[in-house]
Amino acid sequence: MGRHSKKKDSNLRRNSVVALAGLVPAGLVVGTTASASPSLPFTVAADSAPIDDVPAAPQEPEAAPVAVDTPAPDVAPALAPAPEPAPAPAPAPLPEGPLGIPGVNFAAYQAAEKLLAKDLPGCGITWMQIAGIGMVESHHANGGQAHDNGDVFEPVIGLPLNGSLPGQAVIMDTDGGALDGDTVYDRAVGPTQFIPTTWAQFGADGNGDGKIDPQNLFDSAAATAKYLCDRGTNMRDIGSATMAIHRYNNSMAYVANVTAWALAYSTGITPTADALPRIH
Repeated sequence: MGRHSKKKDSNLRRNSVVALAGLVPAGLVVGTTASASPSLPFTVAADSAPIDDVPAAPQEPEAAPVAVDTPAPDVAPALAPAPEPAPAPAPAPLPEGPLGIPGVNFAAYQAAEKLLAKDLPGCGITWMQIAGIGMVESHHANGGQAHDNGDVFEPVIGLPLNGSLPGQAVIMDTDGGALDGDTVYDRAVGPTQFIPTTWAQFGADGNGDGKIDPQNLFDSAAATAKYLCDRGTNMRDIGSATMAIHRYNNSMAYVANVTAWALAYSTGITPTADALPRIH
């Protein structure tokens, strides 16, 4: 090759370098072989990372969210449950009478005395005399086995009046068993022991509830007072009172027992055994 050809190659090389230098900035990775040629104004690094792997510029961190005080919505306070109503106080027990008369019986005897003082004031019957009948006939309804309104817990019914006991009358059924549950013979009914025919005549409403029931203490006590005061009886007089009680039960031992208990309730002294003869 001639001198001009070498010069031409030299110029070509120079122009290529200049052109390349204008296109690629210094230090840019463009190949895999490092060249330290003095004719090039930059160095090509070998085994450099590709352009796509250049780390991205760091970004500014996002601002933390700012807490904003938001007023709570208005909520009506929960209503407290209404307190349950207090249970009604239990009624006070009825006061007992003398010598352990149950309270409800005591009230019934007193009510009967007041009723007869109004209806038959001349009789002068006392609650103690009525209580004497109640004690002898049923021991005050088996010790006061009754509700406060006077209804007994269990019906008080006597033995059939069939003549099986000494001095007992024979009384065939008169009420179809309506009061005593017996359709063959009559039986005495209630705490003061009325036979059905006698109750039909002297039955009374002693507590004003509109019913006449031999199994009610108030009704039976009022009926007893009416029976004793019948026929113009004066219960203040011992003779007249004795006759009335004897009509109730045809037995002088019965009269003695009722009279002894009536006296005991008026004095508060329990009767002695000799004042209480056995009733046949």
